[in-house]
Amino acid sequence: MSDSETAPGAPKPPGDDTRMPPEVGRIASGYAFAGPALDLGALLWDGRCLPGARIRVPLPMLNRHGLVAGATGTGKTKTLQLVAEQLSAQGVPVFLADVKGDLSGISAPGVPGDRIGARAAEVGQDWAPAGFPAEFYALGGMGHGVPVRATVTSFGPVLLSKVLELNQTQEQSLGLIFHYADTKGLELIDLKDLRAVVAFLTSEEGKQELRGIGGLSTATAGVILRSLTAFEAQGMADFFGEPEFDTSEFLRRTDDGRGIVSVLELPAVQDRPRLFSTFLMWLLADLFHDLPEVGDVDKPELVFFFDEAHLLFNGASKAFLESVTQTVRLIRSKGVGVFFVTQTPKDVPADVLGQLGNRVQHALRAFTPDDQKALRATVRTFPDSAYDLEEVLTGLGIGEAVVTVLGESGAPTPVAATRLRAPESLMGPVAGPDLDRAVRESPLHARYAQAVDRESAYEKLTAAQAARAAQAAETGAAQPAPSPGREPERPRGGRGRDAGEEPSVIEQVVGSGVFRSLARSVGTQLGREITRSLFGTARRRR
Repeated sequence: MSDSETAPGAPKPPGDDTRMPPEVGRIASGYAFAGPALDLGALLWDGRCLPGARIRVPLPMLNRHGLVAGATGTGKTKTLQLVAEQLSAQGVPVFLADVKGDLSGISAPGVPGDRIGARAAEVGQDWAPAGFPAEFYALGGMGHGVPVRATVTSFGPVLLSKVLELNQTQEQSLGLIFHYADTKGLELIDLKDLRAVVAFLTSEEGKQELRGIGGLSTATAGVILRSLTAFEAQGMADFFGEPEFDTSEFLRRTDDGRGIVSVLELPAVQDRPRLFSTFLMWLLADLFHDLPEVGDVDKPELVFFFDEAHLLFNGASKAFLESVTQTVRLIRSKGVGVFFVTQTPKDVPADVLGQLGNRVQHALRAFTPDDQKALRATVRTFPDSAYDLEEVLTGLGIGEAVVTVLGESGAPTPVAATRLRAPESLMGPVAGPDLDRAVRESPLHARYAQAVDRESAYEKLTAAQAARAAQAAETGAAQPAPSPGREPERPRGGRGRDAGEEPSVIEQVVGSGVFRSLARSVGTQLGREITRSLFGTARRRR
């Protein structure tokens, strides 16, 4: 392009007839999309902000995933908030993992001020305070929000094996344990249910049952039991239970068509990243399992933002990394986008980073040799550009970033240094009482707030054990252990009960019609042979 040509969207400051350099026109034309798009900000060139050159990201490309990175204090969280606001306004539901507790402000209008006014004027933004529809959640009720729980059954043996870091043999054995519980009508609701089933199978009473389910050694069952005990000791018990959260709640829109922003409040568990990663694995697997294939869509069905993503990946197990990589690769076809927000691209595993087509890179620091190495590695991940990216990335101010996204054709846009727009919602947390009130007034509060601990495997096995003890006390000698979920075998000798003989306590409890009916009902609901998805979660009825 010659100096006399002006590309679509190329800026010309008011009152200045000087043509912009040809590089500016080429960059600006790369962001002049015909379809719906989100506005990120205005182009920076040679120290000047050019409000006529708008830097945008096409709405249909948001399910191609993305990365928002930068040093602490450079404005990553505000960028996340800016994008989430515009997605909501265009009818796309959003999920925000709020590790620091400062994203709740998206539900409240922003506060006008000189700095916001100046920023809006610089980038050509018509800023007006606005709040967006939001729901607040907390893992297992730990913190402010509607509790999010999952049952052990829906979590499934494959995914649970990954979390427990079991080997292949142990994973297969855990699958047999789930099968045994399914067939016996022993519902696995929380961790104590699964622990009770494994403990029963490793006990003297359960050895016969253990032999009957094929290939499960006592030693392997013991390893699983110890892993479960350690897992529970890390605070994981609160996440498992009922009422189970229906992940389709994250896909809701308001009556006026705006997407609801689901904010998962995580400050109470930020020192337990394993709990968060366990939830993430279940959530993405559950959505992948239930959502239909949609291919390329006009706008995403849902977009996730995981703030402080380095907490997910630091010390993560190989199984977790494999699950996240697999999910990021496949869930795009379900219309779901995933954005990671972290300090440097190296915080994200290479296999995951390669799937992130939209990039917003805030300033990086280069104070140490390691910092300089990370800076050079980051520069190599960008397409060739007209900028000296090493110099630009270390000189960006707060609220400025280097951007490249996927254009409407799927090709990367030119690299653009950008001064970002200001969020229109509150840039900070809402007050605690206001947050609690919003949670109580949520239509989901009545459905999920109160934990339910109904009769399941733990209670049934405990009752059976008590019945055996009572029978032993009656007869003066312990009898062979009855199989949970069916009538106990009659004593050997071929003689039935005498006509006048009363049924024993164990027969009354375990062999009762109510118990058998409940077992049959549970077995029917679970389908006896529960269909597991690619990720090992159980199919649930919506």
